[in-house]
Amino acid sequence: MINNDKFLWGGSISAAQCEGAWDEDGKSPVQVDFGDPGTTYDRRYIHYLNADGSRGKMRQFDLLPKGAKYVLFDDVRYTNHVGIDFYHRYKEDIAMLAEMGFTTFNTTISWARIFPHGVEGGVNQAGVEFYRNVFKECQKYGMDPVITLYKYDEPVYFEETYGGWTNREMIHQFVEFAKVCFKEYKDYVNKWLTFNEINILLHFEGKGGKQVAFESLHHQMVASAKAVIAAHEIDENISVGCMIAGYCSYPYTCDPKDVLANYKAFQDKFGYCADTMVRGYYPVYASRLWKQNNVTLNITKDDEEALKAGKADFLAYSYYMSNVVTTHQNEGESLDGAGTSENLKNPYLKASDWGWQIDPIGYEYFLHFLNDRYQVPLFDVENGLGAFDKVEEDGTIHDDYRIDYLRSHIQSLMKAREEGVNIFGYTTWAPIDLVSFTTGQMDKRYGFIYVDMNDQGEGDLHRVRKDSFYWYKKVIASDGKDLD
Repeated sequence: MINNDKFLWGGSISAAQCEGAWDEDGKSPVQVDFGDPGTTYDRRYIHYLNADGSRGKMRQFDLLPKGAKYVLFDDVRYTNHVGIDFYHRYKEDIAMLAEMGFTTFNTTISWARIFPHGVEGGVNQAGVEFYRNVFKECQKYGMDPVITLYKYDEPVYFEETYGGWTNREMIHQFVEFAKVCFKEYKDYVNKWLTFNEINILLHFEGKGGKQVAFESLHHQMVASAKAVIAAHEIDENISVGCMIAGYCSYPYTCDPKDVLANYKAFQDKFGYCADTMVRGYYPVYASRLWKQNNVTLNITKDDEEALKAGKADFLAYSYYMSNVVTTHQNEGESLDGAGTSENLKNPYLKASDWGWQIDPIGYEYFLHFLNDRYQVPLFDVENGLGAFDKVEEDGTIHDDYRIDYLRSHIQSLMKAREEGVNIFGYTTWAPIDLVSFTTGQMDKRYGFIYVDMNDQGEGDLHRVRKDSFYWYKKVIASDGKDLD
């Protein structure tokens, strides 16, 4: 249950990016198990074999071509196969998180470990026991975990068998997966998230186009609502939230057209999902969005009833940066050189090595905006800085840039808390280095804990405490008051 009397401090990771052991103990493969490491400015590719025997590659969220199969190739390095070997080292890693004073911990449960081949293939008990052991370890150190069911890593079995989330059968499959988790782990976990950054489908729609993206997203939001209903039936003490990828933006000029375009960008990229999942029905502007994208959805009476009855108990989000929006052509300087109207440099902000604009004041604004708009408890699931870290000759890692980023954002968080924003927890992304979701890199590092592995697969995976490790320990001990 949500208790605002004790603020939760911790960090977030995900199964696919950390666990490794991609084919051990009954686990089936997921899409990123066929992905390469991208580059600093380019997303990764997923590799497959076409029906005619030719090789192909696609981006994450693209649909596998008809007749194609996911295949491993000798000349591709698959970073997720090993990850950071959390599967075998979770006790060591959780102990280090506990050393920092974590009172909560967020990770995902790999669907492919619980139902490797769908409900029809049965429950994989080895997978069930692995996560039970992880949660027992958290309980041992007094952590109150917030656990995510899904982060775009369903078994490829579903894609090959049902065509993925375009098929309504996926709703049933997900709810059955959720029920197993709620029942098996109710003694260890009472706060859950259904889909991590569910709105990401609207950001990376893939080659399937808008129709496929919106259709898949509808099925996911219905599945999420039905999971909330199931959780409350299983145990009234369980709280289930939705998790939306943060989108904070400003009009680039004071032109009223820019102001309107900016607000519509929020509706399209964040509000569409958050409004539906928190309020229990599609917002009025959804019809504008569907018409604009030539989308037709089959929304049944059962869907409408599920969305209404399965409203999220709290709203979780990620926040890394802010954007600017303009209707003007050739206005300002583009971050990516493409000249797009929604990827412009904000002249008042600095950017990370990956071009993400650092905006702690925007974080404060975002918190107030969410609090006022939704009036449900908030939970920060992801906030952090991806950067290149240097290991000194003596083995130390001085990451003042990460401390500076987090300090400024936690200052904004603390100010918002003092001003009454109803937020009950903060977890950084990520407390330990892991494989990047978008680029598949190891060299893009977020952690307080360094993992000895690089993009070329060199390293022995040993862990090292960075300067930020000791700093965050002090932050937690002071409940966010000591940020020096």
